[in-house]
Amino acid sequence: MRHGISGRKLNRTSSHRKALFKNLSNSLIVNEQIMTTLVKAKELRPFVEKLITIGKKNTLHSRRKIFSVLRDQNSVKKICEVLSQRYLKRPGGYTRIIKAGHRYGDASPMAVIEFLNRDKNAKGKHDKDRLNTEKGTKNEQQVKPESTPSNEVSINNEGKEEKYKQVKAESASEKDSSQEKQAKPKKSEEKK
Repeated sequence: MRHGISGRKLNRTSSHRKALFKNLSNSLIVNEQIMTTLVKAKELRPFVEKLITIGKKNTLHSRRKIFSVLRDQNSVKKICEVLSQRYLKRPGGYTRIIKAGHRYGDASPMAVIEFLNRDKNAKGKHDKDRLNTEKGTKNEQQVKPESTPSNEVSINNEGKEEKYKQVKAESASEKDSSQEKQAKPKKSEEKK
């Protein structure tokens, strides 16, 4: 008999389920709002809320306990320093689930799970910061002055820097000479 067995299997093995909840909870903690299926959201809610309740103690043991589940130091830091302080006087019920219609393709019911009193700027902040740093490194690479090779001469003309290549003339003369060689028939061909 199936007495006292709680939780849905979600058609996954236990290790796959554990990884799924770890990844979903990390995403929820970082972004403070995610969209997933209704069933996953309902299973994720107690998983995340227990972690926040553990984080309210903010001891070394509680941090290590959260890290053993999430395996992400940034999420542990956010739970202990931000989320647990936000819900310090709230005895549970830190998340809400909002139904969001059905998914196109398989018509599975979708839902948005989010923290109450969430930080609206947190959603996608990690990706925005990453893109800004990538843009910054690209801009720095573009701003770096190019070293002038030995065959280039730079001339400053009324604040504009123009580069003239001396090799152009040399390469043009080499092309002309190679074309002349191809145009002259070989001596063996002339005798025939």
